[in-house]
Amino acid sequence: MVEQELILRLKAGDGIAFKELVETRQSLVFNTVLGFLQNQEDTEDVTQDVFIKVFESIHQFKGESALSTWVYRVAVTTALEFIRRKKRKKRKKRFGFLSPILGENNEPTIELADFNHPGVTLDNREKSAILFKAIKELPENQQIAFVLNKVEGLSYQEVAEIMKTSLSAVESLLHRAKTNLKEILKNFYNLG
Repeated sequence: MVEQELILRLKAGDGIAFKELVETRQSLVFNTVLGFLQNQEDTEDVTQDVFIKVFESIHQFKGESALSTWVYRVAVTTALEFIRRKKRKKRKKRFGFLSPILGENNEPTIELADFNHPGVTLDNREKSAILFKAIKELPENQQIAFVLNKVEGLSYQEVAEIMKTSLSAVESLLHRAKTNLKEILKNFYNLG
C-alpha cells in the first residue's frame, strides 16, 4: 500500500490500515522506545501507547514529513513522557513520610537492571547497561539525538526531521552528547 493511501485510510478510521501500520512500524517503534526505557515490559506498554496515540491523532498529521518520521516523533515523545511520569512517582515516593524498602505489591523500590536490547549480545549487556544509564543522564535533546543516531542508526538528516531542528543543531547535540558521555563514564569508572 502506498503511504498516501495508508494515511487516508488511517484518517478514515480503517482498522486494516491500522493493523498494517502496526505490522510495518512495530519494530521501529519498539526499538526506539527501548533505547530510552531499557526495560522490555515498560517498552511493550509504551509501544502500545504510541500506536494508540498515532491512531487517535492521525488527523493531525499534515504530511510535512514522512509518516515514519512522524511515528518516530510520537514514539520519542511518548517514551519521554513515560520517563517523566516515572520520575515524578519516584520523587513522591521518596519524599513520603516513611519510604518503605518495599513498594506496592512488595516489589523492591530499587530498580534492578532489566536491560535487554535486541542489538546487544550477552557479553556486552553489562557494558551496555552502564552506557544506557549514562545516556539517561544526558540533557533530553542530547539523549534523543544520541539514541536516534547511535542506537537506532538514523542519519543526521533523519534525526533533524524527527526533532524538527537543523542539521547543524543535530551535529552540535551529538558532539555535546559524546563529550558529556565521556565525562559521565570517566566519573563512573573513576578515571582521570
